[in-house]
Amino acid sequence: MSDAHAPLTGVLERLGELTGCPGRLSEVLDVADLSYRTGIPAGVVAELLAGKAAPEAGLAERVRQRLDFIRENRRRPDGKRYSLGELAAIAGTSRQWLSEWRKSGLPSLEHTDRLRRFFGLPAGFFTADEPEALQEALQPVLQSLEARADPLSRLRESGLVRLAARAPQMNARQLATLADLAEMLITAEGAVN
Repeated sequence: MSDAHAPLTGVLERLGELTGCPGRLSEVLDVADLSYRTGIPAGVVAELLAGKAAPEAGLAERVRQRLDFIRENRRRPDGKRYSLGELAAIAGTSRQWLSEWRKSGLPSLEHTDRLRRFFGLPAGFFTADEPEALQEALQPVLQSLEARADPLSRLRESGLVRLAARAPQMNARQLATLADLAEMLITAEGAVN
């Protein structure tokens, strides 16, 4: 991968360490879910997880691919596909313009943002290249695995460990406050994982 995609390379290396499966991340990560969240075809996600390069796609082609991906993979509450007319209404445009976008791959930012927000997609969903989109989608996975590997890291990062080192100098009220803070952090961490 190029230097422009070094952040993904770093994340993949760290995930390989944490999972014990370097180079085989597609065996331990949910490729289908990563594909669904990024708009990247599952086969390309698997290749990227293996450290291979993604096919280069220009911006217009990426936007077109992601729009088609939404149409194929996001469903209405009744389980059916959204029609072009429904997607156009969500985007705030006409069916004809949406059809034109599918050909040109160049919708307005306002319309793509409406689609992105409606479907709860991350910022940059339509424009991020594959390595960038995957790197962003892997962040919660990485954070979760790191928290499991080092459960005290959140306490250290919050400065709570430094405060605990001062416990001998604290009065009973201060110790109770410190214990409450630790409990709050542990409870919040449990809710995140």
